[in-house]
Amino acid sequence: MSAWALGIIGGSGLYDIPGLEGAWETLETPWGAPSDQIFRARLHGVELLFLPRHGRGHRLSPTAINYRANIDALKRAGATDVLSLSACGSLREELAPGTFVIVDQYVDRTHARAESFFGEGLVAHVSMAAPTCPRLSMFAAAAARQAGAAVAESGTYLAMEGPQFSTLAESKLYRAWGMDVIGMTGIPEAKLAREAELPYASVAMVTDYDCWRAETEAVSVTNVLDVLHANAGKAKALIAHLTADLARMPRTPSPIDACLDHALITAPAARDPMLVAKLDAVAGRVLRKT
Repeated sequence: MSAWALGIIGGSGLYDIPGLEGAWETLETPWGAPSDQIFRARLHGVELLFLPRHGRGHRLSPTAINYRANIDALKRAGATDVLSLSACGSLREELAPGTFVIVDQYVDRTHARAESFFGEGLVAHVSMAAPTCPRLSMFAAAAARQAGAAVAESGTYLAMEGPQFSTLAESKLYRAWGMDVIGMTGIPEAKLAREAELPYASVAMVTDYDCWRAETEAVSVTNVLDVLHANAGKAKALIAHLTADLARMPRTPSPIDACLDHALITAPAARDPMLVAKLDAVAGRVLRKT
């Protein structure tokens, strides 16, 4: 059994938790620069690796985020698992602002992002049937309740490109499709975490009702920020409770830890050496075996 090293991708300031001590580290990746430095810290004896998704000060739009560099950096830093904390809009009446939704499915409507570490010269196909880690998701849900949040234990996340919010027609369409929440950052983050053999859980914190709800003002930055600030305290408390819980449960292997074992298609002799070199952190475990 090995210890947890939890990568946490979220907003700036999540690392401002009483009792947390750590330092910022700069990591370089073959995919370019991650959104920011990584804040390496410990809480309740659990190693935490915080990465501000949009950079400190929210410098990066959802499309401009270098998702590959972010996941590579966390893997390179030693993360065993990744927790995503993000804002989202609700497409369901019962998912009111302030609700923490434990995402277990995605529908991808993005179109301008690099979505895989693999490609020409080394092809791989990982399963995304169950895109999040049930174990980490369960722990996150329990910690969210301990933090005082209203929790929905499952939900389908519609990932849109942005940076603009939805049109009314789009919002109504996504509701008709059966989507639960909508956001701009869940994909390709979840896909890349799977390719990097990192169990991934997503807590989507509802800030608004998007624009489908006629009796509610259409989503705007102002009303999103109001609820976002209210959610921030509970998000920090979630992390504190989660680390306390993980400290009592030594990490055991997950099937996701070895999901690349049967995913690589390209024969070893046909692989591009330059791409293989770039995959040293993400897929080094399996590449060293072949």
